[in-house]
Amino acid sequence: MSVETTAGPANAAGAADNEVLATVAAAESVLTRRFGASIRLADPEDLRGSGKATVLRVRVASTPFSLPKTLVVKSYTEPPIGELVDPFPHEAVSYQLFTALGGDDRMCPELIAHDGAKRLIVLEDLGRAPTLADKLLEHDARGAERALLAWARALGRLHATTAGREADFDALTRRLGGRPGQDPVARRAKVALAELPDLLREVLGVSVGDEALALAHEGGRLLSSAQHRAFSPSDACADNNLITGKGLRVLDFEGGCVRDVALDAAALRIPFPLCGCSFRLPNGMTEAMVAAWRAEVSPVFPDLDDDDVLMPKLLHGQLLWVWLSTWMYLPRPGVPDGPITNRLASPRRSSALHARWQRLRDDAARAKQPALAEHAEQVATAIAAQFGAEAAHLPLFPAFS
Repeated sequence: MSVETTAGPANAAGAADNEVLATVAAAESVLTRRFGASIRLADPEDLRGSGKATVLRVRVASTPFSLPKTLVVKSYTEPPIGELVDPFPHEAVSYQLFTALGGDDRMCPELIAHDGAKRLIVLEDLGRAPTLADKLLEHDARGAERALLAWARALGRLHATTAGREADFDALTRRLGGRPGQDPVARRAKVALAELPDLLREVLGVSVGDEALALAHEGGRLLSSAQHRAFSPSDACADNNLITGKGLRVLDFEGGCVRDVALDAAALRIPFPLCGCSFRLPNGMTEAMVAAWRAEVSPVFPDLDDDDVLMPKLLHGQLLWVWLSTWMYLPRPGVPDGPITNRLASPRRSSALHARWQRLRDDAARAKQPALAEHAEQVATAIAAQFGAEAAHLPLFPAFS
């Protein structure tokens, strides 16, 4: 078996080697038990997961069955003590749900095997297809536009396909020892709703009026809404969406849950509110994405074809995402205004937030919500004053620049 490790201290490399070997051995054990005969894996390649799991591509070296040549293995560490949300059951249950739907409705890799005790899943390997982030960070505007619209349509199909399957999702969650009804974003959002007014006042000198605060809590209520519920990947990032020959495929379900689909649709207006790769889109692009999403979900949720129903929900959801991302990314005193992430191309925190508040201002004005538009303008102006002229300019994604 050949093992690749990253450069670093010898003891760190040894620990990485041991973790890879243990993950491969665990996957062999899970697959052998799943199929009833010995299966051997080789040549693990580190795919660099989120840090919550070891993620490997492995070659199927020996099997009496007709298995793909390569598979992807994810092995989860135990969550830290005190961590309220365990990503393993969210991801394992999400893949179980989609695998049960069959190939035509599956917008993710097929789940080959899983084991709750070993905290491990084995997935179909979709290969080395480009991600949505790759398309947005290259210099092909038409390719990026097609990829974004495909992503929006796939999100709508995902919602339409899983509407009415919450009981199935909850039953699978219980079987793996998880807690049904958990939305990993909800806990952070509730804290943000409580803490952001003080943060805006302390860092930017902006007070939140009663009407704007009430609208923010309307967004918070979407997290527990009983309407328009379907599966959500929670906070899918551009680099977790593969552009394959069979269409767009979503990879990461560590936050998979069931909730109001308007929250995902509202995120199209930003987009990628909790991810580092969040530059600006050309004028009209987000509207085209929302329209593509809406065309897929309206046959299942016909009332979302009514602007009087959908547009207020989109604004409330958009406000929630803006508040949450501001609470997460606004540089506190003494904290440098650096990029959101160093893992891939990423804008400055201040410029990303400034653009989000400006977009919220414009959308609130169109929705005839003057108090919210004024609040958003005050925050955007304060961000520019606090962090300099550069904060007032968010670059386009490279594909459109």
